Amino acid sequence: MSDTQSAIRIPVNEDRPKLFVFVLLENFTMLSFASAVECLRITNRMAGREVYNWRLIGEGGTYVSCSAGAQFTLDGDLDELRREDTLVICSGIDVQAATTKKLLGWLRREARKGMMVGGLCTAAFTLAKAGLLDGKKATIHWENQDSFTEEFEDVTLTKSVFVVDGNRMTTAGGTSSIDLMLKLIADDQGEEMANSVADQLIYSSIRTDQDTQRLSVPTRIGVRHPKLSQVIQMMERNIEEPISPSTLAKDVGMSTRQLERLFRRYLNRSPKRYYMELRLQKARNLLMQTDMSVINVALACGFASPSHFSKCYRAHYDTTPYRERGSHAARLSI
Repeated sequence: MSDTQSAIRIPVNEDRPKLFVFVLLENFTMLSFASAVECLRITNRMAGREVYNWRLIGEGGTYVSCSAGAQFTLDGDLDELRREDTLVICSGIDVQAATTKKLLGWLRREARKGMMVGGLCTAAFTLAKAGLLDGKKATIHWENQDSFTEEFEDVTLTKSVFVVDGNRMTTAGGTSSIDLMLKLIADDQGEEMANSVADQLIYSSIRTDQDTQRLSVPTRIGVRHPKLSQVIQMMERNIEEPISPSTLAKDVGMSTRQLERLFRRYLNRSPKRYYMELRLQKARNLLMQTDMSVINVALACGFASPSHFSKCYRAHYDTTPYRERGSHAARLSI
């Protein structure tokens, strides 16, 4: 489409551009950030004038690197904002290390003004750490859901691609930033504008806050067998108190031997082995993303004793839970 094509009409009383202030944390996810900014840029282009403006700030006010290694020059430090600004925290891997005391203090002070505050990708952790999501609904990348649930009991965590609860916004990461921004654009400028922006992005399936972030079980495992999918869903929902294979089989109307054959045929492992891998994956997430003790991690993943947990963990990951946590902490301190 040429830039000379007729612009879409927007309300004439919106004279002053709406400012989005993006706070970039070290190792932020570029896709989530870029998707949000592109939506704003394209809206300006389609409107034929500056509907939105944006600034990039961060602790120190110089530059910051995304998780892909590219460096971004910042427009400023953690400065004072206006109540009408929209504040968006952008983070990615190792969000715990990037969430500093200085950032939390600044975030709490600015949020008291009543502005709209959002978090992209893993930044729901930062908002929750600052106490800004207490009593709110929120979402975070699926890989961080287990650790988030353990740490922030006052937040109602969902599996949605994005959540807007009052003046708080969170996304699950990746392209979910597009879905959130299209909703905000539709609220500000109308559905026609939001749809036009989506067309420019070649984004043909706009998701709502009712859509979940992960692929369905059949799609993830590459197998479309209803009973197998049902059993795996039950396993994923019952990590802390594992269900026996015989009970799982009975609940889907088959014998234990039939269930064993089903797992062997489609997943090349026993139900017990598959269940153990799910539990160990959750344990690894908790070790890497929380300060929970190894004993509490073991209990949260259905292991009755730390010794049994350590033995199973070492057999699967070729290291102990204690060494895993230690090596992760060492990498963060570099």
